[in-house]
Amino acid sequence: MNFIQQLQASETLNDSLLCIGLDPEPARFPGAWRGDAGRIFDFCAAIVDATKDLAIAFKPQIAYFAAHRAESQLEQLMAHIKRVAPHVPVILDAKRGDIGSTAEQYAKEAFERYQADAVTLSPFMGFDSIEPYLRYPDKGAILLCRTSNPGGSDWQNQRLADVPGTPRLYEHLARLAQTDWNKNGQLGLVVGATFPAEIARVRELAPTLPLLIPGVGAQGGDAEATVKAGWRRAAPEANSGQGGPIMVSSSRAVLYASAGDDFAAAARRVAMDTRALLNRARAA
Repeated sequence: MNFIQQLQASETLNDSLLCIGLDPEPARFPGAWRGDAGRIFDFCAAIVDATKDLAIAFKPQIAYFAAHRAESQLEQLMAHIKRVAPHVPVILDAKRGDIGSTAEQYAKEAFERYQADAVTLSPFMGFDSIEPYLRYPDKGAILLCRTSNPGGSDWQNQRLADVPGTPRLYEHLARLAQTDWNKNGQLGLVVGATFPAEIARVRELAPTLPLLIPGVGAQGGDAEATVKAGWRRAAPEANSGQGGPIMVSSSRAVLYASAGDDFAAAARRVAMDTRALLNRARAA
């Protein structure tokens, strides 16, 4: 299956819209592991084992591994997820944004070294920065579109006077991702839960693309408003133009639900509660 098909299958099998972010901070590890970067794999693998039937996707953030010289542990973790949860796609959150041979190397890193099913990208340099990833036809490329941080408005919310209709930058990007750039049906978009009106606008412009939605929980995004803005029931017609999956991401609330030895069990409880909250919004 390609990445989009994996997402759809995972949503159905795990009955979930919850993407679990894997952002390991050794200073917040439980008990004797606290401060020990050598335990990054052990910590993340325990979270995966406890939540693998609750997530639509896992999303390791590469900086949390690279900062601790733990890239080999990230490779180990990716292999572990493939082994224990082969039905759950893995998104490498890297936000790469270069062109040419450098982008080719970043694509190789994501898809060959780490065996990710998808990767997050910054499209600031245009289609040239996306194209090398599209040479892997079964993989996904998820573009930053309307991000959850307040400073995203500095660029993303500005209007483009020389484009017909004077769209905002994020609107123009959503249209490109849905149409001209989406050569093999591989693209998705990152839209922040802190901007539900913009999520709805992106969904209008890109009805079939998967949306990765961070910002619920610690950043203040509302889960119910997020789901109502972004999720659409897939119509039975094959080419209905509706029903792009959504992945509502939660990281710290799940990972650090407890500072004790019960951290994995506590992570499972929070993941179950969050999945149930998202599913109630989906059913409303």
